[in-house]
Amino acid sequence: MDETQELENRFDQLKKDLRENNLQDFRENFLEMHIYEQSQFYEDLDEDERYLVYTYLSPKELANMFDVLEEDNENTQDYLGEMRANYASAMLAQMYTDNAVDLLNTLDKKQMGKYLSLMNQEDAAEIKELLHYEDETAGAIMTTEFVSIVANQTVRSAMYVLKRVAKVAETIYYTYVVDQEERLLGVISLRDLIVSDEDEMIADILNERVISVHVGDDQEDVAQTFRDYDFLALPVTDYEDHLLGIVTVDDIIDVIDDEAASDYSGLAGVNVEEVYENPAKAAFKRLPWLITLLFLGMATASLINHYEELVSQASILAAFITLITGTAGNAGTQSLAVAVRRLAFNDDKAKNYLQTIFSEILTGLVTGLVTGLTIFVIVWIWKGNPVLGFIIGMAMMCAITVANLAGSLIPMLMEKLGFDPAVASGPFITTLSDLTSVLIYFNIASLFMSYFIS
Repeated sequence: MDETQELENRFDQLKKDLRENNLQDFRENFLEMHIYEQSQFYEDLDEDERYLVYTYLSPKELANMFDVLEEDNENTQDYLGEMRANYASAMLAQMYTDNAVDLLNTLDKKQMGKYLSLMNQEDAAEIKELLHYEDETAGAIMTTEFVSIVANQTVRSAMYVLKRVAKVAETIYYTYVVDQEERLLGVISLRDLIVSDEDEMIADILNERVISVHVGDDQEDVAQTFRDYDFLALPVTDYEDHLLGIVTVDDIIDVIDDEAASDYSGLAGVNVEEVYENPAKAAFKRLPWLITLLFLGMATASLINHYEELVSQASILAAFITLITGTAGNAGTQSLAVAVRRLAFNDDKAKNYLQTIFSEILTGLVTGLVTGLTIFVIVWIWKGNPVLGFIIGMAMMCAITVANLAGSLIPMLMEKLGFDPAVASGPFITTLSDLTSVLIYFNIASLFMSYFIS
């Protein structure tokens, strides 16, 4: 029996325990599962079955499972609505603060206020503090459940502190050292604490070269720091180096996933998270881009109509319009993807702009020259007309070069204007390339018509 089948059998048994009110068996079998498997089981239940879960599990036990549920799960609001308000509030208070904040941010202000008002003041204040930070910043994704000690204490007392707070801390592998005013001084790993002499002072063994992020830093920059240094957690400080919280690697994995989905959505011109969305709702979200691109496409159609007389004189030109526009569009999309990636992973923006533009011009010229020469030879052999081959080849080279340049310049412009560079989507670049390619193609054809038509 494979693992999937075994897990399904366990789920079936758990559902049977629920329906038959086998409280002890259900709790025993449910709680021995990994919390991810618990969440999978929970999401597979209907409303009546979930109601029984709320009676069988404590808010703390349910909170452990909710910590791994995706905050963008469209059913989370319904889940909270099914629970008694006091139970839901207690469950939210038992979750890690950053996860509770993510969950509360999916609710309207009235619902959020209801749950916060039912919590004790300390838990509510901790959550409210994180709710104030701007979305997609280090402050918004950090947690306040971390271990900190002061420099003027011994390893023995530090280990006592660590043992006391380990149950509620999100990670214990890094212990952060602060002064009396909570300013970050350094960091000590769990290994250092274990191998050091118990009477040694923390000030003598701490690592003062601690990498931290600012509370207002963009979450993408925080993710980049994690990638560069391979940390499990990073401290978050304010402008005066006061330690406010930590960002853990599990939250960064979610950020990377969200940013990847966002970038892909931009490049595709559609929200890739709408996989299971209502068809009417999904269509409504896609329509703005499609209507915008429709008008841009009409401009291309009008341009072709403007050169109708030219096409009537040499109808063979019409056969190569889609070839040139399609190839240029593909080149532009490639350039766009590379430009967005470069902007995301280069701190020296000014240098990066110039480097990207220069690189894409050269890349466009090389790819355009090779592609243009290839189509020149093909058309010459196919139609026995070197002039026609030259027109198609030259238009191809110029169109690809311009498309490459547009694919790199538009994301830069978007970033300068304060927008996500990824919103310069692939469909937009493709449609824009169609317009410029048609203009280039027919202008080159006009210059050589006297040689083409005898």
